[in-house]
Amino acid sequence: MFMHLEVYYYIFILMTHMKSCCSWSVNNFLMTGPKAYLIYSSSVAAGAQSGIEECKYQFAWDRWNCPERALQLSTHSGLRSANRETAFVHAISSAGVMYTLTRNCSLGDFDNCGCDDSRNGQRGGQGWLWGGCSDNVGFGEAISKQFVDALETGQDARAAMNLHNNEAGRKAVKGTMQRTCKCHGVSGSCTTQTCWLQLPEFREVGNYLKEKYHKALKVDLLRGAGNSAASRGAITETFSSISRKELVHLEDSPDYCLENRTLGLPGTEGRECLKKGKNLNKWEKRSCKRLCSECGLAVEERRAETVSSCNCKFHWCCAVKCEQCRKTVTKYYCVKKGKQAKNESTGRRKNLRLKKKH
Repeated sequence: MFMHLEVYYYIFILMTHMKSCCSWSVNNFLMTGPKAYLIYSSSVAAGAQSGIEECKYQFAWDRWNCPERALQLSTHSGLRSANRETAFVHAISSAGVMYTLTRNCSLGDFDNCGCDDSRNGQRGGQGWLWGGCSDNVGFGEAISKQFVDALETGQDARAAMNLHNNEAGRKAVKGTMQRTCKCHGVSGSCTTQTCWLQLPEFREVGNYLKEKYHKALKVDLLRGAGNSAASRGAITETFSSISRKELVHLEDSPDYCLENRTLGLPGTEGRECLKKGKNLNKWEKRSCKRLCSECGLAVEERRAETVSSCNCKFHWCCAVKCEQCRKTVTKYYCVKKGKQAKNESTGRRKNLRLKKKH
């Protein structure tokens, strides 16, 4: 029950670090489902990885930043929590698997899958017809559902929540599909158009689900609702009344400012934040306030020297020679207020010693 997030986590670790300590593998995951789907193993693994990577991107400057430890299961019977962050992890993981299967279908990776031409020739709107090669989201949805949803064997509220958020992830992929058109007519005119649907960049799916995360709905059910017939009926009725496009959760989120080793939460002390820089959005610019000040921490400025290759030139034949350029960068971190004062005092003493030497 709920094993797929643990599997996603281990697939991610296996593919990026290849650590021998991890007991799960892609084959372990796939053997839990229909053996006929082993052909999709690399796509499922890549989709799971892309979901976790997108989670880390979307929450990079939030108090909860999709930490790897928080994605692990304490037992095989359920996640440690059923809050809105868990809801997002389920949705983005489900979306990642569906997205990758759909994309790889369009790329011709599977013999039994091709374009979705089911609507070709039909009128889609004024002045345009369906045609071309639409990405086959129906295929991606069906196969991903076999992998992701089939692993939810329970019938309690937590299982219903997970299944609902899995579906919300798939709806996000379908809801962000983009219509692409080609004009037809004499001398370049656009008398009629032929249009088809294409997958967007996965970042668009992530942005869409992040908005849904902020608007996630809390479902209030009686504590202890389980697998009895009465409980299952109440759970089904409750969740069926909520749009499948929305994320849902059962519990409030903990205080992510504070370290919680039981839940695998590191807190925000020591986190980097952003204050200055080009192309920062409002959310990033306010990260120091959100991660540090509002969590009772101070912002500490640290300067470091970086070395990188620069002024590279091609020399015939055949080498590229570069200079080593040094640059001082300023970064900001969340620290305890007493620690900040001590560090600032130490820094002033170092500066004074340097001035005396000169």
